[in-house]
Amino acid sequence: MTTSPHALELLSIAVAAADSKGGEDLVALDVSNPLPLADIFFIVTGRSERNVVAIAGEIEDKLIEAGHKPLRREGRAAGRWVLVDFGDLVVHVFHEEERQYYSLERLWKDCPVIPTGIPSKVAAENAADAVSDEVAE
Repeated sequence: MTTSPHALELLSIAVAAADSKGGEDLVALDVSNPLPLADIFFIVTGRSERNVVAIAGEIEDKLIEAGHKPLRREGRAAGRWVLVDFGDLVVHVFHEEERQYYSLERLWKDCPVIPTGIPSKVAAENAADAVSDEVAE
């Protein structure tokens, strides 16, 4: 299976919403092959519980404005890991500690990464290291 155009549309809206609220290390995984119920897992990190809730809320609000209704949401009260299920797109907004602990990217490492257009923290660090290596030479 491949990711549907509908799922990619949802992802585009979610990426913009997460970025607008300071979401960090945005990663989208194509889970359409191993999972029949979803096409994309979108994983975002928030710096605090309040930031996690704000990111998840903004994603949900923007997708609702675009005419997409969430099927389920969990974890909003605690603000450590908020999951919002839009069917083809499942959004996971983590606090930094929970993201490291649960490590969804490791669990789904066989799934292709979908470019979000927003550089991840790891990609940004690697680019900065490459630039400093070139300057040192």
